[in-house]
Amino acid sequence: MRSLLTRLEDFRLLPVFVIVSMAIGIAVGNVLSISDFALTPPIDALKAIASGTFEPTVPNAISLGVPIGLFAMMYPAMTNVRLGEVGVAFRSPRQLAVVLAFNYLVAPFLMFGLANVFVADPELRTGLVLYGLAPCIAMVIIFTFLAKGNTPMALVFVALNSVVQMLLIPVYARLLIGAVSFDVWVVAESVILYLGLPLVLGIATRMAVVRRRREAGMDALKPVLNGLSIVGLLFTLIVMFALKGDLILERPGIVVEMAVPMALFFAAMFFVVLLVGARLRFPYRDAVAVAFNATGRDFEIAIAIAITAFSPTVALATVVGPLVEVPVMLFLVWSAMRLAPRLFGVRALAVVEGTAG
Repeated sequence: MRSLLTRLEDFRLLPVFVIVSMAIGIAVGNVLSISDFALTPPIDALKAIASGTFEPTVPNAISLGVPIGLFAMMYPAMTNVRLGEVGVAFRSPRQLAVVLAFNYLVAPFLMFGLANVFVADPELRTGLVLYGLAPCIAMVIIFTFLAKGNTPMALVFVALNSVVQMLLIPVYARLLIGAVSFDVWVVAESVILYLGLPLVLGIATRMAVVRRRREAGMDALKPVLNGLSIVGLLFTLIVMFALKGDLILERPGIVVEMAVPMALFFAAMFFVVLLVGARLRFPYRDAVAVAFNATGRDFEIAIAIAITAFSPTVALATVVGPLVEVPVMLFLVWSAMRLAPRLFGVRALAVVEGTAG
């Protein structure tokens, strides 16, 4: 088992694993026709389990795979967080300024422009704009982690974004879409589930291992933990594609129509911010954390708002979003590591967690 998890860490094989996982998800979704069912949002499903009212249907059970997969992805990354590094990240004003500027002065308007250029259906266009409003509060940490970036810095930015977006999502939604009802507790619950829980358990694991076996103990666990993170990523991909597998095969045009502007958005945001980081002489690890935090979008919040405030077609657009985002972001992880020598004078694979790069 240990050797298998270690082998999964080999990034050269990851594209193959990703493609196989997407294919498995589409096949499962097509066989079960899950998109025909009314799915319970993952947080609501967990609440139903706690209250004893959960209905163990197939689509509801699969929807629980999202938080399970995200936890398996996030927990290993959080075991690398040193509290001292979090304090240093708070004292990085230039990096923080770049993240805030691109997240709130560029991203919403870039997605709005791309949606109006590439998407004809007004409801799909609304869903795409909604997807671009909120910066990601979970998965950017795993992408930063995979690219050998500054995970503690990514954590600080994610925590800040989770607060700022509570205030600004209604403002941008009103400006770009129109009147939207928005429950800020959706953000708070997502932060606790997707960020808080793996963070607390990850830090507790690190403290326990270091207390007994010092840093050598954590170093010995890293290959297994990194492999577990990849398993979580692949499992999440299977679940996400299963939830809309039949729809992807029946209406591939929707996926393609959404994929073009979304891929352009992610690529433009990431490479521009990465270049800005290089010009500002950020260390590689910091630049990667900044670039992913300025690029990733909060699909959990977009889906929740779309389901509660818009039509099923708008909700469909936000659900298609992560199907495009995750593979593209994995390509950006690979790109960042390949560009590291040229832009930052380091080899990403040689960057040691905890150094400045």
